[in-house]
Amino acid sequence: MKKTPRAAPRPDDPDRAQKAGPLPRAADRIRSSAQDLFYHQGIRAVGVDAIVAEAGVTKPSLYRSFGSKDDLVVAYLRDYESEFWRRFEAAVAAHPGDPRAQILAYFAGLTERTSRSEYRGCGLTNACIEYPEPDHPARQVSVASKRRVRARLTELASQMGARDPEALGDGLLLLLEGACASSQVLGAEGPVRHLADAAARLIDASLK
Repeated sequence: MKKTPRAAPRPDDPDRAQKAGPLPRAADRIRSSAQDLFYHQGIRAVGVDAIVAEAGVTKPSLYRSFGSKDDLVVAYLRDYESEFWRRFEAAVAAHPGDPRAQILAYFAGLTERTSRSEYRGCGLTNACIEYPEPDHPARQVSVASKRRVRARLTELASQMGARDPEALGDGLLLLLEGACASSQVLGAEGPVRHLADAAARLIDASLK
């Protein structure tokens, strides 16, 4: 996920605010700051104090907008999921009627993203690691999202004519998750550089 710019000046500084132009509303600044901090530092490691300081708002503003830190975490994860699907569906739209090319295009983009110095893995997977409790809302949102990805990959595998669409879909999901994780350990010169080629080989070996 691309790191967001630092929040605008505090609204109680009228001279600086006038020079910077209209300020985003408090809820948007909170959401943007939380996105940056949660992704790059970890959800549990970031407290409400850090978020309001970064956003240039007060605690009451945060709680009026989101109710609790858990509510803000859910908003962050839903934003992260929306961005994932935006990229995924853009790859699909770029290759109409060709599911193999659609998946490989997405993996090519993932290779590029995982090679960036600011990349910190998948925010949804990271949330599952931070919150092992099955009833925690962060985990519930993340697990539901991963199930949708799994179903979408299986659907594309079926469209390709795979002998076993579920097996191919799961294999592609393992490649996706492995790329996100291995890039954090071995960097751009690790296994992620072979991601698209590994996906192509897996697909071709799975077709009827």
